Amino acid sequence: MNRKDFIKNSLIIGAGISLLPSYSATVFQNSFTRDQLIGKGNPDIAGASYTSTMHKETAKALKEMTQAASKENIKIEVVSAYRSFQRQKEIFEGKYIRYTQQGLSPVDAIEKIIEYSTIPGTSRHHWGTDLDLIDANAKRPKSVLQAKNFHGNGPFCKLKEWLNKHANSFGFFEVYTNNANRKGFEYEPWHFSFAKVSVPMLEAYKKLDLKAILQEEKIKGSEHFTDDFIARYRKQNILDINPELLS
Repeated sequence: MNRKDFIKNSLIIGAGISLLPSYSATVFQNSFTRDQLIGKGNPDIAGASYTSTMHKETAKALKEMTQAASKENIKIEVVSAYRSFQRQKEIFEGKYIRYTQQGLSPVDAIEKIIEYSTIPGTSRHHWGTDLDLIDANAKRPKSVLQAKNFHGNGPFCKLKEWLNKHANSFGFFEVYTNNANRKGFEYEPWHFSFAKVSVPMLEAYKKLDLKAILQEEKIKGSEHFTDDFIARYRKQNILDINPELLS
């Protein structure tokens, strides 16, 4: 279902599923701080664990979607939700150190990292709106977040088929689609975003001076973030996503 249809006419899926609130950017317009947008704190984010911490609106929609999926013996499990700036920094810098120690140049190390991992301060997981999902009722492979697990005979095929049919009606949209013309991050069939909040957050995020922020935060390798690199990263990795998640 098209997001524009979703925001105008929320749908009810299955008995007992409540009507989703209609989306309006004005609800959140001009309400985000720099720190909220780069993962340094957000009063609307709550949770008791790493996998349950997310934006409160995301949590409500996820609960409804999880209940609906359970009727078809699918147990939606979140393996990654909100991720702080500091946690993303640890991931990025850990890979940067490892790859450069293995002999890659700093520039090549950065290019390798951003095939799948974001630069800290640029992750959609900072917003508490984006979730990595698997099916807890399926046999768990050693490495869960691989595209092959969601296609063919993969253990999460049933989940993926269900999400393809129903996730949009709960406000969730796949972010990094399997589109041959899309650039930036690789295809992630497990990564879904709650549009009601993530769309206005992205609009606010686009107004930030990304290069200045990355240099201020003294991220390892940031001296190699040239104007051309930032422009390309912004266009491909931040904005070349599912069009339903763009305003």
